[in-house]
Amino acid sequence: MTPPDSGHRAADRNRARQPGASVDVQQFIDNQPFSRFQWIILILCFLIVAADGFDTAAIGFIAPVLAKEWGVSRAHLGPVMSAALFGLAAGALVAGPLADRFGRKRVLVGSVLCFGAWSVASAFASSLEALTALRFLTGLGLGAAMPNAVTLMSEYAPARRRSLTVNAMFCGFTLGSSAGGFIAAWLIPHHGWHSVLLAGGIAPLLLAVLLVFCLPESVRFMVARKAPAARIAAALSKIRPGVLRGDERFHVQENVPAGTAAPAAASSLRAILMPQFLSGTVLLWTTYFMGLLIFYLLTSWLPTLFADAGFPIEKAAMITALFPLGGGIGTLTVGWLMDRGHPWRIVAATYALTGALVYAVGHGTGDIFLLGLLVFAAGTCMNGAQSSMPTLAAGFYPTQCRATGVAWMLGIGRFGGIAGALLGAQILGMGWSFGKIFGLLSLPAFVATATLLIASARPRASAQAALR
Repeated sequence: MTPPDSGHRAADRNRARQPGASVDVQQFIDNQPFSRFQWIILILCFLIVAADGFDTAAIGFIAPVLAKEWGVSRAHLGPVMSAALFGLAAGALVAGPLADRFGRKRVLVGSVLCFGAWSVASAFASSLEALTALRFLTGLGLGAAMPNAVTLMSEYAPARRRSLTVNAMFCGFTLGSSAGGFIAAWLIPHHGWHSVLLAGGIAPLLLAVLLVFCLPESVRFMVARKAPAARIAAALSKIRPGVLRGDERFHVQENVPAGTAAPAAASSLRAILMPQFLSGTVLLWTTYFMGLLIFYLLTSWLPTLFADAGFPIEKAAMITALFPLGGGIGTLTVGWLMDRGHPWRIVAATYALTGALVYAVGHGTGDIFLLGLLVFAAGTCMNGAQSSMPTLAAGFYPTQCRATGVAWMLGIGRFGGIAGALLGAQILGMGWSFGKIFGLLSLPAFVATATLLIASARPRASAQAALR
């Protein structure tokens, strides 16, 4: 990370050394180089998200073996496959308000323990009904972990690198779900499907122990909750030792719309629905819902769509595998651009490009190389845009309701993913042409584009117009 101007650091150091000085903790973080302490937070949050990705995808890896061993049809596995998605939504909706009340670290550790323990329990399920219930409970923990990892990381990241840092953390999800495929391919032949769920449970349980000792509480949360100054100073001193005297007072300059106050007295859920945040909240929910609708629809039904278009099943699978392949590239690129431009418009442009590429996929069936290239490009843009949405949400809300704002956007969006998985079957039953189907599939991306452009058109004085 590039250090800021040394003059700013010197001024910050001089202010902090004045007896009884008042220190803005975010300004303090912004004026320091990215420290070893912040790298540790990034790595820990990355591991949380990677474990989340592994456990979310685990059921898909074991489904074929499960169906064969238990003698059930794939249709009967539907509730098991979707149970975690409902749990993810419920977990996100509950965890945000809890984190804004009790702290990011407590809820993060609890959520990792939750999905780790229930994943281990899932390995010993003896019926579809039991496995469905246990996957829902696993989903509760998974849904709680993601938004709080985003919130904590965003509150320790300097403004100049916040989008790139949070998006880099988000790459853990893709890595975890991809690694799960390789791990499952090795474990299942040797130890059966139970071993995949055991691995997906034991690793988070070990990680939770590490989090207890190594993960800090958010300094912004501590300031908002009036924690002892010594505790806040101890955390900041790990970022830049030797700057603070020990007698400072700490505050946070919140980004709130002009003429309004930060919603300190309101409940966090009520706060994100207050007039100064309501329109942005609705726009964020709509965008994320549309993004997950198209994402889950494509990832669930692309092989079938390509097979119906006349491609051999092996080529259909190969082309589909290209869709998530560029996720890391897209996520990091969009994060880098967001730190250098208007983040709302950059993400809007990425959704627009996704829609255009999805539409082009429907008209590129004549050349398999071109089709593969279009699918790869569409997946790169789709992942880049969708993975950047939590970063937008984290920058939009003030400390008092940030975890709730991020979590509720993710939770509401999960219903878009559920709708996408279900909608695919209806679309395939319409008997439409390949091109017409992909024309329809591009529409959610353009709706997401429009909602973000509306948000970006709000007055710049509206405090959350830029990520700070």
